[in-house]
Amino acid sequence: MVDAVKLTCMTCGQANRVPVDKLGAGPKCATCGEALANGKVAELDPKIHDKATKGDTLPIIVDYWAPWCGPCRMMAPNFASAAMTFRSKVRFAKIDTQDHPAISQKLGIRGIPLLILYAKGREVARLAGARPASEIDSFIRQNVPV
Repeated sequence: MVDAVKLTCMTCGQANRVPVDKLGAGPKCATCGEALANGKVAELDPKIHDKATKGDTLPIIVDYWAPWCGPCRMMAPNFASAAMTFRSKVRFAKIDTQDHPAISQKLGIRGIPLLILYAKGREVARLAGARPASEIDSFIRQNVPV
């Protein structure tokens, strides 16, 4: 059994080791003090995106979106609601594809909103289109053990 998980701080990018039994206690980054698993959706830049999706051992789901996208804005509250459900089991993040178009090119993203679920440094599954929180919940449960 795994005693600790590796979590990248979504604010400063620092790698942190957190004991599994402390995930529910609100662990904080050893460098900047920001919460590591608080059930909120983190806004990523490309550098932290790559570090977290490739290096973290706790699953992470990323919403690829843009501010001009109506369905993206409609889904945001559902994504935030699902984030609270999985608070210490799966981390939730989003990245603006308008500000960071290289991410879309690198990942072959052709439409947004798009959710990509990562586990143990690999892409596990994709879910396209705006979804209610219940579908996001089901998508996660079908693809990673939580």
